[in-house]
Amino acid sequence: MTKLTKRFGFSAAHRLYAGALSEEENARVFGKCANPFGHGHDYRLAVTVAGSPDERSGMILQRGAFEGWVRESVIERIDHRHLNNDVREFRDLVPTTENLTLVVEKWLREGWRRHFPGRRCGLSEVCIEETPRNSFRLS
Repeated sequence: MTKLTKRFGFSAAHRLYAGALSEEENARVFGKCANPFGHGHDYRLAVTVAGSPDERSGMILQRGAFEGWVRESVIERIDHRHLNNDVREFRDLVPTTENLTLVVEKWLREGWRRHFPGRRCGLSEVCIEETPRNSFRLS
């Protein structure tokens, strides 16, 4: 099995705040990230697909199609957005990068069915880097 990883960037703001917690509890749990005005990140997204190369093209997936899938499924939905306010999935879900990774993986799987019906390869891993020191991975 061969794997192909492509990397993308996007910028988004969020506020880490759980409605079930008091203001004091939110401040204790999320620290400065509970700031009422939110804060932003320049995220890095790595998406990996795995499969056997096509016999005719020698590729797992055509690179332009790969980019179009990720841009439509993810980047256009969250780039330069406030996650809490602009992204339906985070209206009631704390937009931690852990949760963002789960949501992005769901969007990619949904987009895969539209973009690549019947393809023998598939999504293998999603990794979101929030800062140079923090990254979150689903495989």
